[in-house]
Amino acid sequence: MSRYPLNIFWSAEDKGFIAEAPDLPGCSAWGKTEAEAAREAQDAIAAWLQAAKVAKRMIPKPSVAAPVSAYSGKFLVRVPRSLHARLAREAEQQGVSLNQWAASKLAQHG
Repeated sequence: MSRYPLNIFWSAEDKGFIAEAPDLPGCSAWGKTEAEAAREAQDAIAAWLQAAKVAKRMIPKPSVAAPVSAYSGKFLVRVPRSLHARLAREAEQQGVSLNQWAASKLAQHG
């Protein structure tokens, strides 16, 4: 298994999960599940590296992502006042804080 990190996301257009190796331009794979996309990506990475060797292209080293513990869980986002008002009203209707509401909205689309 390679040490290249993967970004895996759902693609409505492809009706499946896409796994991209951001360190290797154009290297991606598809799968019905996240796990399948990750497995397929290992084959794609091996093929990408082999092609780069044959073409005598530079092969980038795998990047290293910071561990989750390196993140505080806080970030500042500026939004239009109208959006702030709408989200605050939605949060109040749901009986949760604006922070909880915004976090749940982000999680739905992340």
